[in-house]
Amino acid sequence: MNETPPRRVRVAVVFGGRSSEHTISCVTAGGVLSAMDPERYDVIPVGITRQGRWVLSDSKPDQLAIADGKLPEVADDGGTVILPLGDKEAGRPGSELVIQSPGDVPRELGAVDVVFPLLHGPYGEDGTIQGLLELAGVRYVGSGVLASAVGMDKHVMKVLLAGAGLPVAKHVLVEPGPWEPQRERVSRLVAELGWPVFAKPARAGSSMGVAKVEGPGDLEAAVLAAREHDPKVIVEEAVIGREIECGVLDGVDGGEPEASVLGEIQFDSSHAFYDFQAKYLPEGDVRLAIPADVPDGTADEMRRMAVAAFRALACESLARVDFFLRADGGVVVNEVNTMPGFTSTSMFPMLWAETGLDYPALVDRMITTALNRPLGLR
Repeated sequence: MNETPPRRVRVAVVFGGRSSEHTISCVTAGGVLSAMDPERYDVIPVGITRQGRWVLSDSKPDQLAIADGKLPEVADDGGTVILPLGDKEAGRPGSELVIQSPGDVPRELGAVDVVFPLLHGPYGEDGTIQGLLELAGVRYVGSGVLASAVGMDKHVMKVLLAGAGLPVAKHVLVEPGPWEPQRERVSRLVAELGWPVFAKPARAGSSMGVAKVEGPGDLEAAVLAAREHDPKVIVEEAVIGREIECGVLDGVDGGEPEASVLGEIQFDSSHAFYDFQAKYLPEGDVRLAIPADVPDGTADEMRRMAVAAFRALACESLARVDFFLRADGGVVVNEVNTMPGFTSTSMFPMLWAETGLDYPALVDRMITTALNRPLGLR
């Protein structure tokens, strides 16, 4: 008698989105899709176009990779995917995806067990899609609404990290609204930080819109350039030190969060800092040193701080915590990334591979953690 094979876990992998990091999200999705075991997972790839339309994607992992310097993106040519909100019927989460194509009767794609939202930047990584999934009663990989929103906002993040006793870089906030009324105040406060400084969009990633400002004459242009990505901007002191990163995962079966080994980003003088080109379109010598050559005591302290930062922001599932390590041994927490880059050659998976959890096992663990997480308030 033939046994019925076990039902595969149905996973909707969501990628693309409306942010400036649309293409990087596609690259991340390509990596994750290639790592998912088709015998274990029934995958539904859902792309979000730059205009915000959800489409059923037929993109293969290799079509979502950077090829010859060309960045991938979601094509606006699939049927529209709809995620109903609320309960489909009493006691059952409304997790049935529906697809609608012009001229066709809407049809159900069926229920999904979990959503893997591989979105970077605003309108995805910032708590917006997490809120949508909560309303739909669907389990998902990654942090919840609060941690995702805080992790996206560099100003609020620094306030919470400092409140938890963690060392952060000094910064000046440029508030949303007209620049002229703030110019004098911001210029004065930034001058007190000392030069150079970095102007950054408060709610963007992948170093989009970040500029190194050497002196007061360059400040306004850098702020206005950052505002092309976000009306809220921070201007931060330049911390001289090595760039060290640490991965954090939720503990197994509700245990303590776990920190990976440390990794260091090393690049040559062709890059003033770890910018977009250095991250994704390497020109010059950029490499990831894993594990980082850091004294044992310092490494242990940074791993402890990574877990403390994870908790301070109420993160779930995963995060990457970025540090600066000064020459005198002092440590500064730069930021917490709640959905880090996730290709097989990205820092986060490589850190865990060195720690003993290879890429497919890492993806499995995060999906399993999400499936075991209760719906609703927790």
